[in-house]
Amino acid sequence: MGLSKFFILCVLYKQPLHGYEIAKRVESVTRGCCTPGEGTIYPVLRDFEAGGYVTVETEMVQGRERKVYALTDLGREAFRVAVGSWMGVTRCLQESHEMLVRDATAETQGSCRP
Repeated sequence: MGLSKFFILCVLYKQPLHGYEIAKRVESVTRGCCTPGEGTIYPVLRDFEAGGYVTVETEMVQGRERKVYALTDLGREAFRVAVGSWMGVTRCLQESHEMLVRDATAETQGSCRP
């Protein structure tokens, strides 16, 4: 699962939201590293709806219709599975980072020899 999909599930796991709120929450939880636009969010939400991961309710706000998306039980389970998968990736990244730090330290120590 791509990061945009993961973060959309993440913010919807906490509460139902409409598209603009989803974008703002994703930007907030990623500290600006992921800022999905309409071209990303709405196709993902349509896919999630088609797959049974979210439900959609329409509400009227100041005379305009707004779609609010909420995770289903299937969507919550998908998020749990995704968290587990991304934790595995995170461990791999952490191990890779530690290997690079060790290599850089070894190179630095090696270059200081008389």
